[in-house]
Amino acid sequence: MNTLLFIEDDDAIRLALGLALEDEGYTVVEAPDGSTGLAKLAQHEPDLVLLDLRLPDLSGFEVCRAIRAASIVPIIIVTAQTDTYDLVAGLEAGADDYVTKPVVPKELAARIRAALRRVQLHETAVQGPQTRFGDLELRREQGVVLKNGEEIRLTKTEFRLVCEFADHPNIVLSRDQLLERVWGYEYLGDSRLVDAHVRRLRVKVEDHPDEPRVIQTVRGIGYRLTV
Repeated sequence: MNTLLFIEDDDAIRLALGLALEDEGYTVVEAPDGSTGLAKLAQHEPDLVLLDLRLPDLSGFEVCRAIRAASIVPIIIVTAQTDTYDLVAGLEAGADDYVTKPVVPKELAARIRAALRRVQLHETAVQGPQTRFGDLELRREQGVVLKNGEEIRLTKTEFRLVCEFADHPNIVLSRDQLLERVWGYEYLGDSRLVDAHVRRLRVKVEDHPDEPRVIQTVRGIGYRLTV
């Protein structure tokens, strides 16, 4: 049984969604603020974190960055539907996915299942051969990427994204293709999820992220791994 950490300051939302997720078969650990959430993260080592961005003590962005500094556990953020800045900032802080308020329990459960499947895919996809492109080396059997021989810390979603690019060298992949293959579903044409992860990935793998040479943008279409 998977354990979820739900960090949310609204008692009614936390109770309602917590009960709905328990009905889906999950064990739900609740936290009403960021500090408590970080303490429970260390205590329970959950399989996934559901994180509201508007918290009374630490901001959701601070909590997300703190989690990412210590763990690659999947994070799904909760944001207001019209707040694009919060959404992009949350993804760039390290979140893997997002849901918008008001949260639909069935949609949330589907997002959680997809995120947990990516963890399983990370564990099974590493059976293929290692791959080299430039100063980067993808070691699938170990689930790691090296740059000049040094391991780069990647989330499981970022690793899946690297694998997808490596499986299609010099081929342009559209955002819709990446959403379907990496996240496991089509995301209603919303490209922000892919764009934020590519930006994060470039910071880790490119010598000059603002002038990328490895993961290049093909304007109006998507991205290409150049080897």
